[in-house]
Parts: sequence; C-alpha cells; structure tokens
Amino acid sequence: MKILLVEDEQKLAQALQKGLGLEGYTVDIIEDGKKALTRISLHRSDYDAIILDLMLPSMDGYEICKQVREMNITTPILVLTARNETDTKVQLLTAGADDYLVKPFSFAELAARIRALLRRPTETVPEKLRSGDIELSISDRRVTVNGKEIALTLKEFGLLEYFMRHPNQVVNREDLLNHLWDFNYAGFSNVVDVHVKNLRRKLGSEDSGSVLETVRGIGYRLTE
Repeated sequence: MKILLVEDEQKLAQALQKGLGLEGYTVDIIEDGKKALTRISLHRSDYDAIILDLMLPSMDGYEICKQVREMNITTPILVLTARNETDTKVQLLTAGADDYLVKPFSFAELAARIRALLRRPTETVPEKLRSGDIELSISDRRVTVNGKEIALTLKEFGLLEYFMRHPNQVVNREDLLNHLWDFNYAGFSNVVDVHVKNLRRKLGSEDSGSVLETVRGIGYRLTE
C-alpha cells in the first residue's frame, strides 16, 4: 500500500513516514500544496490513500480536496487539521475529504483511520484474498499456503498483496516499483526481481513458470 503525505511540518512528516513504514506502507512526502495537487493529478493511480494537512504553502488542503474531486479522482483522503470547529469539519467533508483528524492526535488513531479508509475503496476489496492455495489476510498480515503460515517481510507481503489484487494480469516492474517504493528510492535497478525471487521461494514456487510466472521483458503474473 502506498500513501501520499502532504505535510509541511518536517518533523511531523518524517515521524509519520517512519511510523507508517513500520506498519507496512510506502510513504511519499510533499510539503507544498500546488506541488501536491500536480503530483496527485499526474500519478493518481500510484496511491491508495492521501494524508493531507489543511494549512499548506501555496494552496490549502480544502482547495486541494475540492480540485482532486473535480478531476474525478476517488483516492481516499484523510485531512489533518488544528481546527476543531464543526463548520470546518463540514466544509472538509463537503469538499470531498473522506475523514479528518484534529491535531494533536495519536499515531495509533491515525493508523486505525487509514486502515478503515482502505477497507472501503471504490471497488470493494475483501478482508481476505485467495489465489489457489494461497490465502492472504490484510488486517493481521498473515499469509498461508496450503493452510501453513509463512513469514514474509513487509515488502514481500506488499508484493504478494498487489499480485493478488491483480490475478492473472501481467504486472510490469515499473508499476511494482512505483507502488511499493517511495519516489526518493535510489537503490539498485533489479530490486523488484530480487524480492520476487525471495517471494517465490517462500511460496514454494521457485520455478518462474509456476504460480508466480515471469513474463519475459515485461514483468510478472500471478496465475490462479
């Protein structure tokens, strides 16, 4: 799961990025309102949720919400605000925010609200995903193969979840990189291939022609 965090308080943004990273999310940070709107409009399919501060340089969260919804972008939006007035909350929800959180807040509540938003996307996604002998539970991050639980790293879990959300579809490496690594990632180019190889091994399917197959020159496909 990938989140866009739009927050100009650097310490808060970095703390949330670290905390959400430990929860298994990939987080991109943008500190400017207009830049955030441009990012959302050009990369709308990259993000599963947006955390949006209300007060931002160049464009506030209210206006971003409004314009995003006018572009028919349905990505869930959680607004962070220091204002607790009823009128402010009503305006945010009317502008298209899915939820709001009043500062100061606990990280546990933020994480819970993000999980709640991600349980109700535009197209309903079940709490458990199944593909052949593989079962993945989103809420407690458990994966079983033939009823036996296997241990996956956060990135491996994210890869498998992405594949299981797109069964029998060819998923290219760029989509995986965009969805599971933040835009500042500067690691080695074959990082996706390495993680897929490890995932195959743990699934008991190291043969590239089996459950998680390689589509030469393009990417991978999870076959049911």
